[in-house]
Amino acid sequence: MCTDADYALLIRTLGKNKMPDVALQLFLKMKSEGFVPSCTTLSALMLCYADSGLFLHAQAMWDEIINSSFVPEIEVVSDLLDAYGKMGCFDEVHRVLHELTSRDLNMCPEIYSLAISCFGKYGQLAMMEATVREMVASGFKVDSFSGNAFVTYYSLFGSLTEMETAYGRLKRSRILIEKDAIRAMAFAYISKRRFYKLGEFLRDVGLGRRNTGNLLWNFLLLSYAANFRMKSMQREFLGMLDAGFSPDLTTFNIRALAFSRMSMFWDLHVSVEHMKHAKVVPDLVTYGCIVDAYLNRRLGRNLSFALSNMDIDGFPSVSTDRMVFEVFGKGDFHSSSEVLLESKRKREWTYSKLIAIYLKKQYRSNQIFWNY
Repeated sequence: MCTDADYALLIRTLGKNKMPDVALQLFLKMKSEGFVPSCTTLSALMLCYADSGLFLHAQAMWDEIINSSFVPEIEVVSDLLDAYGKMGCFDEVHRVLHELTSRDLNMCPEIYSLAISCFGKYGQLAMMEATVREMVASGFKVDSFSGNAFVTYYSLFGSLTEMETAYGRLKRSRILIEKDAIRAMAFAYISKRRFYKLGEFLRDVGLGRRNTGNLLWNFLLLSYAANFRMKSMQREFLGMLDAGFSPDLTTFNIRALAFSRMSMFWDLHVSVEHMKHAKVVPDLVTYGCIVDAYLNRRLGRNLSFALSNMDIDGFPSVSTDRMVFEVFGKGDFHSSSEVLLESKRKREWTYSKLIAIYLKKQYRSNQIFWNY
C-alpha cells in the first residue's frame, strides 16, 4: 500500500514528465483512500503544475500551503523559484520571496539567497541588485554564497566594468571569491580578449591560494600563452613550481598548445617528457599538439619517432579544462577525432587508430605520402 511519501514521489515524477492531469488523478485517488495531504504531497503537486507551466494551479497550491501551518522545505522553494525563472515569471518570484520573508524570519537568509541566484541565473541583474539591497536593509548580511553568485552573474550578463565593481564590493565585504566566480570572471576577460586584465585579476586574488588548486596559475599561464608571450609564460611556469604547485594536465596542455602553434618542437618534447616524469597522463589535446605541429610543417615522416615514447594504444579522452579551448580553439586533429569518437559506429578507439585515419585523410587531401 502506498504511503504519503510514495504518492509525493510519483507525483513529482509525473510532473517532470509533464503529466499534470495524471498527477491530479493520483492526488484525488490518494484523498479518496483517506490520506490527508501533507506538505510534501501538496508541494509535489505544486511543483508538478509549475514544471508544466500551469502557474495559476501552482499558485493555488502554494496559497494552500502558505495559509496553513505547513512550512515548505527550502528545496521545494528552490525548485519553485527555478520553475518561475525558466518561464520568466519574475513577479511570482518576488511574491514567493515576500510571502516567506514576512512569515518566517529563520528562513529569510536562505530565501533571499535563492531569489538572488534565481534573478541572476536568468540575467535579471536589476532585480538581483534590488534583492541584495532589500536583504541588507532588512538586517541580513550577504553571505559567501550570495556574494559569489552576485559576482558570477555580473560576469555572465554584465559589462566588464559592472563585473569589476561587483568584485570590488565582494572584496570590501571581506568575502573570499570562490572557484565558480573566479571561472566566471576569467571567462568574461577571455571572451573580450582582455588577457592583461585577466592577469591583474588573478594576481589580485592571490596566486598562493591553495584551496583553488592550479586554477589561478593555469589561467595566468593561459593569459600569456594566448598572445604567445613565451618567455613570460615560461617564467610564470617556473614561478608556479617554485611556489610548490604541481603542474596538472591543463597546465601542460596550455604550454603544449602554445609550443605547437609556434612550432617549438624541442620545447614541446621537453614538456611531454616532463609530463611523463610527473606521471601526468596525456589526453587527446596533448596528442593533437604533436600531430598538428608535425603535419603543419610537413614533417609527417617524423611523427612515429615523435610519438615513440607515448602510449598510442591508450583510450582517447579529453580532460583538459574547457576554458583552454576558448583561447586556442580545438586543433584539427582534436576536432576530427572528436567527430569519430562521437559517431554512432561503435569501435574500440585508440590514439593509434585515430592518428592512422587522420593521416589517411591528410594524404587524400594533400596527395602527400606520410610514412607512419
